[in-house]
Amino acid sequence: MSDVEIIRARALHGVSHGFLGRRGGVSTGVVAGLNVGLGSADDPDAIAENRRRAAEAVLPGASLVTLYQVHSADAVTVLEPFEDRLRPHADALVTNRPGLALGVLAADCAPVLLADREAGVVGAAHAGWKGAIGGVTNSAIAAMEALGAERSRIVAAVGPCIARASYEVDAGFFQRFAEADPDNERFFADGKPEHFQFDLEAYVAHRLAAAGLRTIEMLGEDTYSQPDRFYSFRRATHRGEADYGRQVSIIGL
Repeated sequence: MSDVEIIRARALHGVSHGFLGRRGGVSTGVVAGLNVGLGSADDPDAIAENRRRAAEAVLPGASLVTLYQVHSADAVTVLEPFEDRLRPHADALVTNRPGLALGVLAADCAPVLLADREAGVVGAAHAGWKGAIGGVTNSAIAAMEALGAERSRIVAAVGPCIARASYEVDAGFFQRFAEADPDNERFFADGKPEHFQFDLEAYVAHRLAAAGLRTIEMLGEDTYSQPDRFYSFRRATHRGEADYGRQVSIIGL
């Protein structure tokens, strides 16, 4: 649909995919726009229409498949559509079956779309800080390999997420990453006393590169600072809003 904004990655050229924001939907109020979050307090009919519009905008005729996301490092292989009420508790999904639109939802966390064109295998991951440090992208890559992909051929794009300038964290958060790997300190910039600014996008890209991927694109879109284009949990929290929307990123064959 022409009014649904679709952001595409050069790295995924030739693969049906799109990072969507809040433009082009039917929801109203604080979640106005293309809210696809089943966990929000939005009108279920509006959410259903938004999910239909999102899938049609990226992969017409495909079945949208999403997860019950729990900030884990778990990945699932999808071979056929399933009902929304049967969504697996996981944060990455992969497939080699045409007609499935794999979707991950986010509202500041990093959506990651992956593809091995030659093998005909695609994947999508929801990488919040917990999933990112836990290895959700590694799990997605391993699940893709189980379907015949080769990590040397897998390309990836990290979509709109909260940027370092908008992502203030405390010393405990910083210490958690530093203890996991001292090199992680480079993803933090000094903030106010006892606080830091965390670069989630760069950290996720680093994890993809460390896993052996050669082509990784970062879109550099900050969800927090662009309220007209993207939903943001942190922005909604700072504004004292009662609810927040979720945007979807989709890939399929």
